[in-house]
Amino acid sequence: MPEQIRAVRGTRDITPSEIYKWQYVESIARSVFEIFGFGEIRTPVFEHTELFVKGTGEVTDIVQKEMYTFDDKGGRSLTLRPEGTPPIVRSYLENNLFMELPVSKLYYIAPMFRYERPQAGRYRQHYQLGAEIIGTASPTADVELISMYLHFLSKLNVKNTITHLNSVGCKKCRPAYVETLKAFARDNIDSLCETCKDRLERNPLRMLDCKEEECQAIFAESPKMLDHLCEECGEHFNSVTKLLNRLELSHQINPLLVRGLDYYTKTVFEIKSAELGAQDTIVGGGRYDDLVEQLGGKPTPALGFGSGLDRLILTMEAQGARFPDPPGIEVYMASVGAKGIPQILEISYLLRKKGISTEIGLEGRSLRSQMRTANKLGAKYVIIVGDEEVEKGVVTLRDMRDGQQETIDIQMIGSNIEDKLELPRRGSV
Repeated sequence: MPEQIRAVRGTRDITPSEIYKWQYVESIARSVFEIFGFGEIRTPVFEHTELFVKGTGEVTDIVQKEMYTFDDKGGRSLTLRPEGTPPIVRSYLENNLFMELPVSKLYYIAPMFRYERPQAGRYRQHYQLGAEIIGTASPTADVELISMYLHFLSKLNVKNTITHLNSVGCKKCRPAYVETLKAFARDNIDSLCETCKDRLERNPLRMLDCKEEECQAIFAESPKMLDHLCEECGEHFNSVTKLLNRLELSHQINPLLVRGLDYYTKTVFEIKSAELGAQDTIVGGGRYDDLVEQLGGKPTPALGFGSGLDRLILTMEAQGARFPDPPGIEVYMASVGAKGIPQILEISYLLRKKGISTEIGLEGRSLRSQMRTANKLGAKYVIIVGDEEVEKGVVTLRDMRDGQQETIDIQMIGSNIEDKLELPRRGSV
């Protein structure tokens, strides 16, 4: 017997018994984002590798360690999308979205691909929802973005989250701070982990994000970017915090928050959940005021966030957040004998056109076996059609809730079912 082929490590199937949770979260996201004026955008699953090297940052872990990169048959280097922002910016420029409105507000729900160590809530193919605002430098946009995601969490009934906030400055004030931070790190070099030693010259801000306890204790005493902001960045950050306070959106300043991507400027934020342990971030984002220009556009301020759906749903499950009931079958069609099969096909087609969810038993099994299937599917009613019913032009209708049965004229079954389900006349779909 051939060996069974299994899903690739770091990927998984989301089966019908789980997918309704994802569809629910995605539907709430679409509803909330569109109320805030965002429109959905879909970009290709793969892009030219250069887009992520330029956009994400050549020295980031994503580009150096985690991308799925390959040459196509034309010799072009392509990469499966590891994150959402560079493709959105590329599309914004390529499709001249800046000509449509002065500010573009876009959201996406899409798979991402990163070669990471799989663990709870982290997969090599994971699913992400995100939003971007391109074309405004106003701190109001920062607050709008954060408030939108918090409203989204409230609609999902997700509680016990903490909003972390920081500023990473801009290209005017950050270079001097980076040199100050590197000097501090060199003074403590013998106590730093190997990862921080590597990042010291390659990507020094990421040292602040180290997960090693000893490094965290060291950098808790390090110089803070907030103390080195230029006047513009300082005023921007103060405006963001004041506006969050005005909306009564609680947050805490986290001077060690830097995010893992090179393009961030000014505001960065993360929202964390206590239920997830070490991997506790359910959304992260911030400003990237230089990225549009880096990818060939005119200087254009922008900001956005990305939120892993896998981790968000884990949070909801850990908190016992209520999902809607999974979709069920309203009517199950059971045939008894060969004559009933064409009849149940005809009736089921009629019911489905009326918008009534209907399943058919076509396997030639016994009525008892079909009733067990109907019960497992949660069907409210079973319509039984046997040879005798066909000859008389009737069907047997069983109410699965109380076991009562009645005989109904086959011509009346559609309207009868609508009445019993207490549904308005739906018409055809």
